[in-house]
Amino acid sequence: MAKQLAAISEHLRAFIEAQHVYFVGTAAPDGRVNVSPKGMDSLRVLGPNRVAWLNVTGSGNETAAHVLQLPRMTVMFCALEGPPLILRLYGTARMIQPGDAAWAEYSARFPPLPGARQVYVLDVDLVQTSCGMAVPLMDYRGDRDDLNGWAATKGPAGLDEYRQLKNATSIDGLPTGLPAHADLTS
Repeated sequence: MAKQLAAISEHLRAFIEAQHVYFVGTAAPDGRVNVSPKGMDSLRVLGPNRVAWLNVTGSGNETAAHVLQLPRMTVMFCALEGPPLILRLYGTARMIQPGDAAWAEYSARFPPLPGARQVYVLDVDLVQTSCGMAVPLMDYRGDRDDLNGWAATKGPAGLDEYRQLKNATSIDGLPTGLPAHADLTS
């Protein structure tokens, strides 16, 4: 039932672009494995072997810490509507933050979000599909705007303060590469 492919086909690209939620998995050499759900309009297929996703400020920053230690990443999609399918993209990730030379180029691919913190670019070396027949059917009712509202209320200075307090290290104490203070002009 599972198929391994060298690249994202046009059919799989259309599947990815239709999904409302996806999951990102990372791990450092030691410590906890992190699996994080993502939503909003935050993922782009850049080519048959590359995707990028916009990360916003949240309660942690595990992905950043893990990618700095070991840049492997898995992005998983599962059909919650329509025919069953699970799709995993395996590869090597790099992190782009505000102030980095590539930030303007990559962040421009996404709608402006008040909590935008990083863009991750994943170079995909393996695409795997599996049946997904045990994944339940669910109805999409809409995006939540709670996180955007929270970030907008905080403002740039409040987000910087929050990130310094909550996002500078992982739950295992690993540094996340967050700048000491963000460039609030980006």
